[in-house]
Amino acid sequence: MAVYPIRTFGDPVLRLPCVEVTEFDATLRKLADDMLETMYDAPGVGLAANQIGVQKRLFVYDVGEGPGAIVNPVLTQHRGEWEYTEGCLSVPDLHWPIVRFASVHVDGFDLDGNPVSIDGDELMGRMLQHEVDHLDGRLLLSHLDRRQHKEAMRALRRRAMGLTEAGDDREPVR
Repeated sequence: MAVYPIRTFGDPVLRLPCVEVTEFDATLRKLADDMLETMYDAPGVGLAANQIGVQKRLFVYDVGEGPGAIVNPVLTQHRGEWEYTEGCLSVPDLHWPIVRFASVHVDGFDLDGNPVSIDGDELMGRMLQHEVDHLDGRLLLSHLDRRQHKEAMRALRRRAMGLTEAGDDREPVR
């Protein structure tokens, strides 16, 4: 297994919708295994294939109940709202209160091509929505209000310039 570098904000691969998986084979299973290792190493609770530069509709996850993978997921049902502080491995070290559906239902396939259906609420539901967003080419930044988005972009620019924190006027970290 291998740990891949996680693509971060600014990488164009994160803004492209992923293509559906058509072959369920050993290569797909190896990719999922490598993605799980990468996710655990980060650490995170979910990782979409495009976060490691692979444009396939696949994500892996583990919200504390054991690892899983979903291929070609589609969000088919949702209800309610839930606000919770959310971060992203592709926007490291930044977190915001994000409103998402309180519970969701996702249909897709397992790594062998068998249909799967997953219901999720709270953390599981949030992870499902977050990873499907990735596969659709959306980052959590798209869920921020105007003020939050402006602050996020300022923090990301400061980070790109090598400044350690928003509001930090010290010399850039080298």
